[in-house]
Amino acid sequence: MKLPQPFTKDKTVINVVIETPKNSRSKYTYDEKGDFFKLSKILPEGLAFPLHFGFIPYTKGGDGDPLDVLVLMDEPAFTGCIAECRLVGTLVADQTEKNKTTRNDRIIAVAVESPRYNKVNSIQDLDKTMVREIINFMKYYNKMAGKEFRVLRYLDGSKTLEMIQRKIEKKKKAGT
Repeated sequence: MKLPQPFTKDKTVINVVIETPKNSRSKYTYDEKGDFFKLSKILPEGLAFPLHFGFIPYTKGGDGDPLDVLVLMDEPAFTGCIAECRLVGTLVADQTEKNKTTRNDRIIAVAVESPRYNKVNSIQDLDKTMVREIINFMKYYNKMAGKEFRVLRYLDGSKTLEMIQRKIEKKKKAGT
């Protein structure tokens, strides 16, 4: 699979590779070296991903993995689907495992082709219950893996865009 560039021609629209579709209990992970998706975890009965879960190609977050994105869209997607997305914001978060804390933010974006969410431009536009459910899912999901997930603050879409651009530049300079 040839990964797309992080941004479309419109430098405010990102390409997100969907790893795990919404409502899936199966967690898939893209293996960049092998160029394939693999099953990495199955969630317990009654627990499923609340949104499509993917990543921005050619980026690297604080945890060493590509930047994570939660995608709002109307219809089901599939593993490997590329979704062009508008940035809504970021849940700036820490993840702690065995007394080691790293940044592990969750970017929230809306699929450009999504009529249902076309008026969502910031995290404040989302239903408060939805935001709480996302945060609770991330906390519980990490707790099952022996990690603590803690949301520190929110970034708006423009600050998220700046953060993504910095991460891409940093990765280019590092040559990774």
